[in-house]
Amino acid sequence: MESQIPMLELGEQTESLWPELEKALREVVRSTRFILGPQLEAFERECAAYLGCAHAVGVSSGTDAIELALRAAGVGPGDEVITSPFTFFATGEAILETGATPVFADIDPRTFCLDPASVSAVIGPRTRAIVPVHLYGTSADLDALQSLCERHQLHLIEDTAQAFGARYRGKRLGSFGLGAFSFFPSKNLGAFGDGGLVTTSRADFAERLRQLRHHGQRDRYTQVSLGKTGRLDELQAAVLRVKLPHVERWNERRREIARRYCEELGGTPGLVLPAPAANADHVYHQFTLRVQGGRRDLVQGRLAERGVSAVVYYPQPLHKSPLYTQRAIELPEAERATAEVLSLPIWPEMKEQAQTRVIAALREVLERA
Repeated sequence: MESQIPMLELGEQTESLWPELEKALREVVRSTRFILGPQLEAFERECAAYLGCAHAVGVSSGTDAIELALRAAGVGPGDEVITSPFTFFATGEAILETGATPVFADIDPRTFCLDPASVSAVIGPRTRAIVPVHLYGTSADLDALQSLCERHQLHLIEDTAQAFGARYRGKRLGSFGLGAFSFFPSKNLGAFGDGGLVTTSRADFAERLRQLRHHGQRDRYTQVSLGKTGRLDELQAAVLRVKLPHVERWNERRREIARRYCEELGGTPGLVLPAPAANADHVYHQFTLRVQGGRRDLVQGRLAERGVSAVVYYPQPLHKSPLYTQRAIELPEAERATAEVLSLPIWPEMKEQAQTRVIAALREVLERA
């Protein structure tokens, strides 16, 4: 019996980097500097240079990155923040943690990212920020969203958790507003645990972020605001420093795998394949297609029977969750996406033979569905 093809496999990547990783981790342990040390400082500099940002601030998770970015921008109780309902629930959760109210706008069916026209329709007197989610590895329409922010004097907070290294008009995502990144192990740049980063061009925001992630301290035992324990630790920073130089190669390999999926599955009835947004590239954190005709769950189940993993990201839009007050609204594109999307296996070290199995299995399932 053939082995199961997973959504992601990290073992080969870790083994290939193990001598460097072991050396970096050993150095941290022997230094006994585990919090706010030289590894974090170096990683922040290197990441800022790679992303084209003036400042990068390491934090404890992608969720904290969004929350702290919002708080650095002054978002709090009584404010409203517009975001996508078609995202992992950490996006909305981070807004709630600031005391602000999430307001959901619909998505563009081609990119799965925020639809600027829908965003414009829900801007109100209490709106303080817009949080576009660069979903699956490609960009939201930043031209239109930046224009809305400028017109209404709003902050732009980019949820870039799934799009590390992607570009819009030649600039890295996360450099257009405040950028919030996740280094969860499955991300294109992944740590050996939780981790995150906030990027900004503003020195005042960077200073506030450094205070907020460290109990609101301006200096030792001088607490100037209510912060939290939200730091990226030295061990994770050391791991990420080893991995960062390889991100471009890994992202290009993801594009190669995506191109083959598109070439061999293109024209298949009932499938809509992903593509980069206009003016953007794609780093394919996920290869997410649409299965039309109400067959998505059937196709997912039959792929599993054939040893092929396929996952639904995401099965419910946030505005339909009991946690939010907007359950009565209708956002048809987001709701349709939750019924059709299916993500296929993709990771940089994925072998051609494994991808061939995925393609063959999907074709067979669709012929019989």
